[in-house]
Amino acid sequence: MRPIKSRSLFTKFAKWTSRQAGKPISFNVAVIVILIWATTGPLFDYSDTWQLVINTSTTIITFLMVFLIQNTQNRDSEAIQVKLDELIRAIDGAHNVLLDLEELEEQELDAIRGKYEKLAALARIELASGRRDTNVPDIG
Repeated sequence: MRPIKSRSLFTKFAKWTSRQAGKPISFNVAVIVILIWATTGPLFDYSDTWQLVINTSTTIITFLMVFLIQNTQNRDSEAIQVKLDELIRAIDGAHNVLLDLEELEEQELDAIRGKYEKLAALARIELASGRRDTNVPDIG
């Protein structure tokens, strides 16, 4: 049951841009652009316009990349959450209450995290005593 891949032009563009931005060639191109800009400084007498070119260019690119990368990050996070939810759902003995945790308020998450921290502390005590820590205790 594989979902249909996105046909959205923006999604395709965001994914492609994020992949390209993460490649070494993109970093190398950025370094080359900066070196070219820096070496042309004397040619333009380090003028305000010369400085404005790099400042404006980098600001625009950074501004746009933030949104593209955030879009990709949001999609990836949602996909990971769905996969984790499916693992919880499919594992016998797993607590289904943990499904959709990302929707809870901070206090609710803290309460659940506290229960797991207590479980971890008890497991460490059991392990230090020479017992196994591989059981599936109830979280209460």
